[in-house]
Amino acid sequence: MSDAVVKGFDSTFGDDFQLNTITFLKYAAGTFPEVEVASRLDDGRMFRYDYAQAMRRVKRLANALTDMGVQPGDRVGVMEWNTFRFFELYFALSGIGAVLLQLNPRISHQDRAYVLQHSGAKLLCVSDSMWPLMEAIKDQLDQVQGYVLLSDDPDKQPETSLAPVSSYEQLLQGAGEEFVWPVIDERSAYSGAYTSGTTGKPKGVFYSHRSIYLHTLAIAGAARMSCEDTLMQTVPMFHCHGWGVFFAAPMLGARLIFPGRYTAETTDVLVDLLISEKVTVTCGAPAIFLPMLHYINTLEEKPRFKNLRMLSGATEPPQAMMKQYAELGADVVHAYGATETSPLVTANVLKPSLADLSEGDKWELRKKQGLPVPGLDWKVVDHNDEEIPNDGKTVGELLVKGPWIASSYYNDSRSEDSFTTDGFWRSGDAAVVDKNGYIKITDRFKDVIKSGGEWISSIDLENAIMAHPQVLEAAVVGINHPKWEERPLALVVVKPEAGEVTQDEVKEFISPGFAKWQLPDEILFVPEIPKTSVGKFSKKNIRETYQDYYARSKQG
Repeated sequence: MSDAVVKGFDSTFGDDFQLNTITFLKYAAGTFPEVEVASRLDDGRMFRYDYAQAMRRVKRLANALTDMGVQPGDRVGVMEWNTFRFFELYFALSGIGAVLLQLNPRISHQDRAYVLQHSGAKLLCVSDSMWPLMEAIKDQLDQVQGYVLLSDDPDKQPETSLAPVSSYEQLLQGAGEEFVWPVIDERSAYSGAYTSGTTGKPKGVFYSHRSIYLHTLAIAGAARMSCEDTLMQTVPMFHCHGWGVFFAAPMLGARLIFPGRYTAETTDVLVDLLISEKVTVTCGAPAIFLPMLHYINTLEEKPRFKNLRMLSGATEPPQAMMKQYAELGADVVHAYGATETSPLVTANVLKPSLADLSEGDKWELRKKQGLPVPGLDWKVVDHNDEEIPNDGKTVGELLVKGPWIASSYYNDSRSEDSFTTDGFWRSGDAAVVDKNGYIKITDRFKDVIKSGGEWISSIDLENAIMAHPQVLEAAVVGINHPKWEERPLALVVVKPEAGEVTQDEVKEFISPGFAKWQLPDEILFVPEIPKTSVGKFSKKNIRETYQDYYARSKQG
């Protein structure tokens, strides 16, 4: 496909009409003003209002931010849980032409200070529970001109040396309710996020109004959403704008639920909301969906979900997990993406032409990342950047470009290595494509295990192990081996209620799906597996901890 732009006959349509984020909330407040938005507070109570009331508050917020001196193009850092306040900040900041900088509370103090300095953040809006994270780097915030405290208590004031500090709710109370939204150039950044920095400093990605507008259309289609749905925003809104899923609710007039603060240890909150609020669409990673399922399994009366679609990303969802949710009436929709892709690249749907597959084959198909969503260019290439055949076997690197795919990092020399000259983003993911066009990520290239010249997928091993009824989590890495270059090592966390589980038992359980040489040499049972700031297994840390494990064991 040529990159040359060909100018044809002039159209008679409003091609200069700018795609702006505030359009979504304008639509919801005008057409579905009565539809509810609910947000769980820190004490467990639910705050409820509707789209009309939300718009009035967002206009007040826009006035308050403007009065504080926030200008188009200014970066404003926000560190908050999934709440109605975060929702309001996304629309108010982008609506006045400023940029909401997503701040991840789970990264290191050093990386957080780097993100704030590198992005040039002018104002910080911070949850009261996260305020100590700002105090820890206060000596590195010289460029920040003010702070806004986000709290359920409008009168709360933090004990802090940071200044000046304003109360979010007090700002809204003192602001006018009328605001005329400017037309923003759709190519302007509406929000920014930084990668988690697992290799070097975090890298900045700034999303445009145009990119998130088009991405919202795509993700609504992938989730089969309509105004009849109730969406619960589970993915943290400080991580790749919560995958942009929550924008689809006002765009369509769907009901919207924010779960507030939760952790992987308190996913009962999420399950209870799924049930009580009759949620039909949610999004998350297996790192959250699995603990939710374990909690459900403790309930005497199991829920029966109706038309619940669960967009699952970050890592491949275990087949056993998908099957158990299906028994409860929930459809786990496997999707794929990254911070650089907004994130939606693929979604797993069954082609009508494959409807006659056996049930077993259909479940095998659902393990794949799926089909590319409309609107993107993609290819899987070898080390010479030549496209590989769609044979389901040949492994290459997945490259993607399109209207919601980054084309560079912000002010970062690493862009040259991460993007091709013709605009494709290099994912770093090893992938195969089958004859029907389904993409399967076999591993991150840095996580693929090379043993005796042959490749072993750590992802396939992990999911096979996690299918064991007594296993809670499993991570597999390749570590140095004196004879075979690398060999798989598995870390396994068993379920709290499980009895004794042995290495031999796990190996026997997974052996039908693997050749003997592909099985891990050792399976170590551990109390927990280290994770990254976004909940993925931190294989970098695991490799560093166990890099000499096989060498030492051979010597011993």
